[in-house]
Amino acid sequence: MILLLTYKEYLERLSEPRSIVDIALVFVIVYTVLRLVRGTRAAPMAAGLSVFALLYWLAIWQRLATLEFILRGALLYVGVAIIVLFQTEIRQALISFGNRLRLPLWRRHRGQFGEGVYDEIVLAATTLASTKTGALIVIERATGLTNAADSGIRLDAELSYDLLVTIFNPTTPLHDGAVIIRGHRVVAASCFLPLTLNPLLSKDLGTRHRAAIGITEVTDAVAVVVSEETGLISFVERGQIKRGLDATRLRAAILQALQSPRQRREERRLRAETEREAEEAVSA
Repeated sequence: MILLLTYKEYLERLSEPRSIVDIALVFVIVYTVLRLVRGTRAAPMAAGLSVFALLYWLAIWQRLATLEFILRGALLYVGVAIIVLFQTEIRQALISFGNRLRLPLWRRHRGQFGEGVYDEIVLAATTLASTKTGALIVIERATGLTNAADSGIRLDAELSYDLLVTIFNPTTPLHDGAVIIRGHRVVAASCFLPLTLNPLLSKDLGTRHRAAIGITEVTDAVAVVVSEETGLISFVERGQIKRGLDATRLRAAILQALQSPRQRREERRLRAETEREAEEAVSA
């Protein structure tokens, strides 16, 4: 319908509140899609699809009948191709969108299980790092990891330092794979996780690191990785990895990632008040 309007009528319609809302929604959608594909393997694929669309427009404009016929036939499969090529990004976007739409009464902040349990994870990670024992610990949040847990050995045991160190002992059958933590319990060990396909990652990252990045790309879980080659401790959240952490920085990263939005707002408020009081004390 909009294509049948004259240029003047189109400009007049832009001043309507409904048109402003329409443009704002399109802007939000395009901005969200660009944020999702930025820095991922989807970016060059999106560029390739853009070239395809440009060729189709050029064929119509210049009346290239043969090229237009071929591209028009290919358009029938573009929808399926987009779903196949961007399945990881689409799944991540839907998960993120669904988590934000949850009502406060329905939302469950899994992983908010007391700071004492964080210390068990941090202590186990630092101990394993000191002996260069490889480890991969995944902490579940709002998105369930049942499928990943089913790929390993079910434990449903109380989380403790001794249990984690024992699991990742190279002489035990469960050391190869990931440990999944839900709340204050170890759900499963020796679990298989999806590997990331991000081509921009460093070649130095091994299978454990790529599995940690992969699971955090498709869910909202966070992961702690101990390198078997270097003994470095890494923390992964939303596909982003922080390497070379010590016990203090690892604990801070876990606490910050697993805090609820309300706790984060309260912490920012307290920090701002502390900084303001310090500035007033200095000026006085």
